Amino acid sequence: MAPTLFEKETAEVDFKENILEHGGDEAALAVAELDAIEQTPVSRFVWLVTITCSVAGALFGYDTGIISAVLVYLGKDLDGRLMSNQEKEAITSLCSGGAFFGAILAGVYADRFGRKIGIYIGCVLFTVGALIQAVAYSFAQMCVGRLIVGFGVGSAAMIAPLYIAEIAPTKYRGRMIGLNNMSITGGQVLSYGIGAGFVYVPHGWRYMVGLGGVPSIILACLLPFCPESPRQLIVKGREEEAAAVFQRVFYKATPEQVQNKIKLIKISMAEAEHATEGKTRWQIIKELHTNPRHFRALVVACGLMVISQMSGFNTLMYYSSTLFALVGFSNPTAVGLVVAGTNFVMTFINAMFADPWGRRKILVWTAWGMSAGLLSVAIAFHWIPVNTSTLELEQKTISGAAIVVLVFIIFFVITYGVSVGNTAWMSTDFFSQDVRAMGTMFLTCSCWGSNVIVSSTFLTQMHSLTPSGTFGFYAAICFIGWVLIIFFYPEVSGLTIDETSQVFDQSMFKMVSFARKRRQERKAAGALVKNTANIAVGH
Repeated sequence: MAPTLFEKETAEVDFKENILEHGGDEAALAVAELDAIEQTPVSRFVWLVTITCSVAGALFGYDTGIISAVLVYLGKDLDGRLMSNQEKEAITSLCSGGAFFGAILAGVYADRFGRKIGIYIGCVLFTVGALIQAVAYSFAQMCVGRLIVGFGVGSAAMIAPLYIAEIAPTKYRGRMIGLNNMSITGGQVLSYGIGAGFVYVPHGWRYMVGLGGVPSIILACLLPFCPESPRQLIVKGREEEAAAVFQRVFYKATPEQVQNKIKLIKISMAEAEHATEGKTRWQIIKELHTNPRHFRALVVACGLMVISQMSGFNTLMYYSSTLFALVGFSNPTAVGLVVAGTNFVMTFINAMFADPWGRRKILVWTAWGMSAGLLSVAIAFHWIPVNTSTLELEQKTISGAAIVVLVFIIFFVITYGVSVGNTAWMSTDFFSQDVRAMGTMFLTCSCWGSNVIVSSTFLTQMHSLTPSGTFGFYAAICFIGWVLIIFFYPEVSGLTIDETSQVFDQSMFKMVSFARKRRQERKAAGALVKNTANIAVGH
């Protein structure tokens, strides 16, 4: 009896799956054939979806940025007294703490209910938290509002890049995730602009935090026009809907190319299901830490994230107005806007060039500048007379050293924004399908865990270590991070989201060289498939 069409397709998929397991040029060619859809034009639709989802990033950026101005202009509005430095650290770090647990919860319901539902939940938390902060008249109420907003921030920071990574075409994935990161910095710029605008408005800080609920409402209204992640649809057995999404993304793709894309994803899913069959979420988390491939991906992804957060950049986001007031600037929020604007521009540059230039190349070439910039700031603070007991400036004029601090903070932000600031959030594609949601959850948790440490200790460090010692400490972390990047961060730009996870089958010291070789094979195979298609069209 002749084999059925299903049996033929199954045999073809099994044959190519066997090739994939052995790797090398044949594996790259098999992937390129099944993934030929990636060579077709991409529609505007996927860019519009990415922009819509990136509003979640803007919410994240706005809320982390606005607290800088709020801390300066709170006055005696809470409990009828000035807030102490410890209370300011608590107000700031509670958002990061809430984000830590929000990311954990998001990792659970993003898999169970889908990516879109997780974003909806984040919108609700943002809106409720913003309203509670706006009407707060006590320290406790403000803390509750910050905690709830933190849950929303963690949810958005975890799910938005995950959703974008799963819907984005391979050749644009870095740029699309970068667009979400750029919207984070855009939200920070917006927050500083609004902060500067409400400086002279009575109780203006209430408007600052309350306006954070507006974009979340806009995002909730736009989400119905966005599809569910096609990978998530395939997981749920809704292949026709997934095919429709791919057809809208790759608008000139043939039905055969769409089906091949689904087959390729199903091969990856079959491997994932086999690896996690019968396992609970806790067992998957254990697998993430005990399986060498998953653990290496986790270490590299979370390691870069910790470097980005422990670099000290968020001290500028949370305390820039306090810091620039400390060195003598009369309108510190406006000066902070310059810093946020610089970060926005450099994040845009990173987003545009991460794919064509390569993430690793950008990191290696630019990340050294963070330690150089912060070291210069530490030296400059030696000539600024600051009372470390009160953190007040002992002179009323802006000194040359204060200008040096501003210049090198901007230099630090330039190198941060173009390197780790954006690239750290692109690491969701390091994880294979079976642990991707949980891996992204840990990635986000590593962000907020280290963020809590920085935001809750910065003012205390300034007291105990002096400003020079504090910035010298962060300069040392940045330098160590740059060295680790050189040895252990592999280049994955140009690889499919499933090929990327194969890089981490190698040992820590071989990942960089293996990824380089795999990219060369992928590029050669893609060119071969494209030339074959052109010859076929010519005939």
